[in-house]
Amino acid sequence: QVQLVESGGGLVQPGGSLRLSCAASGSIFKINAMGWYRQAPGKERELVTAITSGGSTNYADSVKGRFTISADKAKNTVTLQMNSLKPEDTAVYYCNAGLYTRFYNYFEVWGQGTLVTVSS
Repeated sequence: QVQLVESGGGLVQPGGSLRLSCAASGSIFKINAMGWYRQAPGKERELVTAITSGGSTNYADSVKGRFTISADKAKNTVTLQMNSLKPEDTAVYYCNAGLYTRFYNYFEVWGQGTLVTVSS
């Protein structure tokens, strides 16, 4: 069994920063990619950013230049550094991973979500 555990959400003022972390644990053989999605009230879940095992990254246009994703492959963790936060960044942020277990089964796994609120 594999699980993702997120941490780091909270309340921040506009222009502030937050760092989210996600740790994958369990019977993991290889992680192909990890990323962050978010879902604001009344909106669909959207991809924020992702990073592959080779280090390639992609970002939603709305967060380019403000958010940075990084990964520690040895620890199976991914971090999202969010700077210059805006009220429209308010959402529940979900960690996501595409991975192979030790039994070579492929799974897409989701974290439980962490709330980020940007408000004065």
